Amino acid sequence: MKSIKSLAFGMIAIASFTYACGGGGSSSSTSETTSTTSSPAPAATQSLEDKYKDDPVFVAGSAKAKEAGCTACHMVERKIVGPSYADVAEKYENTAENVELLTSRVIKGNVGVWGEVPMPAHPHLDNDDVEAVVKYVLLLKK
Repeated sequence: MKSIKSLAFGMIAIASFTYACGGGGSSSSTSETTSTTSSPAPAATQSLEDKYKDDPVFVAGSAKAKEAGCTACHMVERKIVGPSYADVAEKYENTAENVELLTSRVIKGNVGVWGEVPMPAHPHLDNDDVEAVVKYVLLLKK
């Protein structure tokens, strides 16, 4: 009786060890089959910053945005206080009219387009600098 208990315990221990180490029987043949028939791994998604890092509009606009303090409320691909730059680029086409509209909204301020949090006025910013930032933002389509 004592030897049967020891034998049963040993068999359970061996089975547990085998299962834990990947010896699950049919799963190994399945993994071999899937590894030979699987499609290539999808390409890693590239961030917008990496995608446009060599674009002169991106470089100039990014520098102006940091200098003006835009990054306190906005990020390239994530909402903080205001919308992400990528969300703005998705909403507005990169046209002269939209560049003018958004430049005006940055300088004069605005509320209601992206929720109840107001975009404060920035009358101290140079119009050309704000245009450079807006063109940079509209470049960032996903």
